[in-house]
Amino acid sequence: MPHDTALISTIAYALVLGLVFGMIAVRLKLPALIGYLVAGMLIGPATPGFVADVALAGQLAEIGVMLLMFGVGLHFSMNDLLEVRGIAIPGAILQIAVATLMGMGVAHLWGWSLGAGLVFGLALSVASTVVLLRALEDRGVLESFNGRIAVGWLVVEDLVMVLALVLLPALSGALGGHVAPDAGALWPTLAKTLGLVAAFLIFMLVVGRRVFPWILWQVAKTGSRELFTLCVIAAAVGIAFGATKLFGVSFALGAFFAGMVLRESELSHRAATETLPLRDAFSVLFFVSVGMLFDPMVLVNSPWHVAIAVAIIMFGKSIVALALVLAMRYPLNTALTVSASLAQIGEFSFILVALGVSLGLLPQEGQSLILAGAIISIALNPLLFTTIEPAQAWIRKRSALARKLERKMDPLAELPTTTEHHRLTGQVVLVGYGRVGRHIAAQLTEQRIAFVVAEQNRDIVEQLREDGIAAVAGNAGEPAVLIQAHIARARFLVIATPDTFHVRKMIETARMLNPAIECVVRTHNVEEAELLRKEQVGKVLIGEEELALGMMRCVLAGMGKPDPVKD
Repeated sequence: MPHDTALISTIAYALVLGLVFGMIAVRLKLPALIGYLVAGMLIGPATPGFVADVALAGQLAEIGVMLLMFGVGLHFSMNDLLEVRGIAIPGAILQIAVATLMGMGVAHLWGWSLGAGLVFGLALSVASTVVLLRALEDRGVLESFNGRIAVGWLVVEDLVMVLALVLLPALSGALGGHVAPDAGALWPTLAKTLGLVAAFLIFMLVVGRRVFPWILWQVAKTGSRELFTLCVIAAAVGIAFGATKLFGVSFALGAFFAGMVLRESELSHRAATETLPLRDAFSVLFFVSVGMLFDPMVLVNSPWHVAIAVAIIMFGKSIVALALVLAMRYPLNTALTVSASLAQIGEFSFILVALGVSLGLLPQEGQSLILAGAIISIALNPLLFTTIEPAQAWIRKRSALARKLERKMDPLAELPTTTEHHRLTGQVVLVGYGRVGRHIAAQLTEQRIAFVVAEQNRDIVEQLREDGIAAVAGNAGEPAVLIQAHIARARFLVIATPDTFHVRKMIETARMLNPAIECVVRTHNVEEAELLRKEQVGKVLIGEEELALGMMRCVLAGMGKPDPVKD
């Protein structure tokens, strides 16, 4: 009997060609996602040969977005989100405003209407969460302070875009487009949207964080791995779908908050592990689906328009973000990481332009330009991350203004003059004040051991100083930060942050200033731990190993056996 195989053929072609061209890209020393984009172009409607179902591919990509955002939520607590609100909220809103004005200005020069310029500018202003997460995960900095800022920034962007998607139909008539049949008055529509978003957040934080972890635990007690995996995926997709249908929140945000509430469960690590293969497979489908939308003829018909759109995406809004982060007195490395993170556009941009075209606000050319800008920026974005360290060195060497903005006249860059110097002899320099750092600080306080905290989050540093704890703001990979923490007179350097990229620099600087200092390093990466141990940097601890060791000590103590660990 005949069968409709559109779904099967779309998945088969996408995954097989994604694998082939992903391998070719890696062999050419390029990011694998470039290969996925090329695979999408080959099976898209703009190229000859097999044409996959674009609508089906788009829905598969949405599942990938849900699973990826759910996985991020499993590693991202509400406290992490609140810690970066001081920079993420004002930074994201100002960056969206400036990038939107850039897009509107260019659209005005092209003779487009005000409504077209607004949609075009908004689409250029919002970055792709999927692309950002892949870039941060590939570099192992997703859980670092810079990674948390970038993710928090994009969460704010997503919330702003949710409002934009709801308000555009209400404003369409005034902006020169069609009046949507279901468009209501502006203020009631805005009040309803804000109310629904607030209701969703309250529901997830008050009800969800108690109910969903309990359900996960009940399923785990059955002992069935299949049911556990099914429960995790059902939670991710089901909550995301329900959030969209009931509260008008995007799939991505719904899945993100689903992961955050399930993080309250002790089984969150297992949940993340179980969904990893599916997340990877469906994220490939996302990039393939983006490639399918691309029409190469736009590069021939409107090359200069494409170049301008790409320039705004990759340089315009990134420079704005760089200036905003530096103006808020955050380190240069943080500013460069955030600016590189925003140098692309993705899923929300496609939704915006589709709505703009359907409302008669945006010409078809605008949609083609956005898609071209997305393809080019997504392909080039990973390369920008490789330029962060060289750019940081160049800026510091050439730009006196950047150095001044970053450290000079910064009240949190130096210890207060009221700090008792006799307390800072033989002290501990604690790098990072996250979940692990807080426990260490509490134990040091209980044992009455003096310590100085080096932390990149300025809000935390301010709070620590209000509590009477010595702290300096900045990246401890920079010599100036460790010097201000009085590393020369310290006894121990304890690195409690998962930022593995700067560990060697921290230790190298500390030992240059204090050859006798002892170092204790935290890492989640086994390969990194082995490398650090070979370099004899000090005591290197891996979270999983220490957990296993603690559990074995409990077992051995209960059996009357001696502790096998020797000091």
